[in-house]
Amino acid sequence: MSDRLRAVVQASGFVLAFAASGAVAGVVWELLWDAPDGLVFEGKWYLEPAGPDYAFSGTGWYVVVALVAGALTALALGWLWPRHELTSLAAMVVGSLLAGWVMFKVGHALGPQDPQLLAAGKEDLSTLPSDLSLVGAGDEPRLLLFDSSALAAFPLGAMTAAIFLFLAVSGRRSAQSPDDRPSTYENPYAG
Repeated sequence: MSDRLRAVVQASGFVLAFAASGAVAGVVWELLWDAPDGLVFEGKWYLEPAGPDYAFSGTGWYVVVALVAGALTALALGWLWPRHELTSLAAMVVGSLLAGWVMFKVGHALGPQDPQLLAAGKEDLSTLPSDLSLVGAGDEPRLLLFDSSALAAFPLGAMTAAIFLFLAVSGRRSAQSPDDRPSTYENPYAG
């Protein structure tokens, strides 16, 4: 197999692995999150008790899970596939962006339905759970526009881990004996 084909296969594998990691992270996100309840009044749903700590819990758990999943995925892929560093880095950027979006879509689909839609047919003071979403993103976040800054968590975790891994691997390569390393410089003064 040619070197270019290997790089393409590696990049494709990285993107697919990140997408799968995002799906698993979406399930974990939904499992960790406790849906806050709200009340229906005059056909509208209101979070009760109201407050940023209740409204932010879904976003907070998303950031925690995405950072950890992004870092673990990047560490595993970088360690198992140490070749083509620039291709790996580009694939990690694309894959982690896709993984963050997939994570949201899976978690949102597994969580409760939008209470604003369900509130229309309910009687006053009925309770409904909140839907799983990100502050600022709504139900349909756009992949590359970062409707919510929380969508940057997966790429941030992945890039932090990738930089750490690439620095560790480069240190390991520089620790090799001079006889093991290929010569890239010829000394013009050597006799």
